[in-house]
Amino acid sequence: MSLAEVFKQTRSEGRAALIGYLPAGFPTVDGSKDLLSAVIDGGADLVEVGVPYSDPVMDGPTIQAAAVEALKNGFRLKHLFEVVEAVTARGGKAVVMTYWNPVFKYGVDRFSRDLASAGGLGIITPDLTPDEGADWMQASDAHGLDRIFLVAPSSSEERIVRTVEASSGFVYATAVMGVTGARESVGAGARDLVARTRAHTELPIGVGLGVRSGAQAAEVASFADAVIVGSALVTQAGSGIDAVRTLSAELADGVRKTVAPA
Repeated sequence: MSLAEVFKQTRSEGRAALIGYLPAGFPTVDGSKDLLSAVIDGGADLVEVGVPYSDPVMDGPTIQAAAVEALKNGFRLKHLFEVVEAVTARGGKAVVMTYWNPVFKYGVDRFSRDLASAGGLGIITPDLTPDEGADWMQASDAHGLDRIFLVAPSSSEERIVRTVEASSGFVYATAVMGVTGARESVGAGARDLVARTRAHTELPIGVGLGVRSGAQAAEVASFADAVIVGSALVTQAGSGIDAVRTLSAELADGVRKTVAPA
């Protein structure tokens, strides 16, 4: 199933999609497979598998700490494809969230080939812009992967246009300025950013950075095509697999309580 088919299904049900993020290798490679399975079992439509990185400039302290633990426990990039393969075998759908340096060092075409072979559907690239992504454009086309670029409240209209024209699958709208992390509110600029982006594309728009509860998921689902949750799930992982499954189920219920935008 492609990302287009994932969103076709959720739209046919009149709701937003739920996308759950967890890092590969956290707390261990096998442990991350179990946690991602819990996110899927809880009702997530798509999982976002993070690549632990030693210089995660966009990530807040929760995800940074998880990345450090994964690296300390022996995570290597080769394990990413093993984790994605496990998600696929579970019946889940996965995209990868990664800073660009690990992909560049691994080899852009090789990374794309191995991800596609594992069943991955695309890559979210927080620090790669379309202007600098010629190799990724070529590799993603060659291996049938979606390109998920980011827009932010600070993005100009020109930047939004260039970003959505280069994107496929969906567009990732960061709800707040700054690093990741669960928040009391999802960011006052989120609705406006989605509206600004929707004026330039028919691609689904997912909102991330800040959601931590079913109520917040329902709020975001009222104006976005996908609700992306990361730090809250990483926090729950400290309480075990059941806690992750429970939060995923609460979030899944939240997106189903709200009629998604037409």
